[in-house]
Amino acid sequence: MHHRSLRAMLIALVLAIAAFGITACGDDNEESAGGGSAATTTAAEEPKGKPIKVGVVTDIGGLNDRSFNALANKGLQQAIKELGVQGRVLISKSNADYVPNLSTLAQQKYDLIIPVGFLMAEATNTVATKFPEANFAIVDFPQGALKDKPANVQGLLFKENEAGYLAGYLAGLYTKDNDGSIGSVGGQKIPPVDAYIAGYRAGAEAANPGVKTLNGYSQDFIDQAKCKEIALDQIAKGAKVVFQVAGQCGLGVIDAAKEKGVQAIGVDADQGYLGAQVITSALKKIDVAVFNVIKSAQDGAFKGATDTIATVKSGGVGLGELGAEGQMYADQLKEISDQIAAGEIADIPNEVK
Repeated sequence: MHHRSLRAMLIALVLAIAAFGITACGDDNEESAGGGSAATTTAAEEPKGKPIKVGVVTDIGGLNDRSFNALANKGLQQAIKELGVQGRVLISKSNADYVPNLSTLAQQKYDLIIPVGFLMAEATNTVATKFPEANFAIVDFPQGALKDKPANVQGLLFKENEAGYLAGYLAGLYTKDNDGSIGSVGGQKIPPVDAYIAGYRAGAEAANPGVKTLNGYSQDFIDQAKCKEIALDQIAKGAKVVFQVAGQCGLGVIDAAKEKGVQAIGVDADQGYLGAQVITSALKKIDVAVFNVIKSAQDGAFKGATDTIATVKSGGVGLGELGAEGQMYADQLKEISDQIAAGEIADIPNEVK
């Protein structure tokens, strides 16, 4: 009996080790599946569609802006994981990099190339015209406004003024209760930036008629010190809420708010994780737009010579999570958001005059 028991125990141990080995191999495969553009999948996870090549070219803000370019990359990474596309990101360190970076991807036969930002319009027009067989989807610039109107370009646009209005309405409610003015810091005076700020000022005025508004431009999307200096000046003049619309530079605005104990509003991405001073963020779901245009290209449904426009109604723009100081205004903001979606609040300005 002793030998039989020992033998049974040994057999059970061998079976257990074998089972563990199978499980471990399965874990390794799952980790590889989420690892990047060369990921493999099991049959059950096989992505639909062909494995097209997609390239993203950032503007000079780079991937560390925690908003604009980072969101475009997030959309690409989601497509790599869920759709099985092959992806590559080229980072532009200056305006002079735009044409070479876009051209590199076109020369390498990428199926879809995504230039991220209004500032890349001229370069996109140049390269898309030179490489008509490649498809381009430019963030923040309408296809019809490109000089040569290349038919292989689609514009990915957003109603920033609607998101700005909601952020401004919150700022107006807050300053009405806390006796102060509102501030905003833009990177450059370009349409996507101004649309946010114009909407912000209109929303604040609607919630708190006569509220004083302060605005400045850093002429920079990278140097956080420049934006912080402008924000500190606005806070010294009585701003109780400061809105950053300046990418990586704008992180200095959020830092200034923390330093002086006032409220900050983030931009594009939900930046509440940067601290309790972030009362909310004006969202622009670039990641969703990028993912969707990649899927359309993979499905053979890419439509050049058109634009897609994200709105409050479509869920493509809006507000992020409300911080502690903003929670009491949640119901009022929901009502305003519904009114914008229904078209009851219209003609929101998109230009700062």
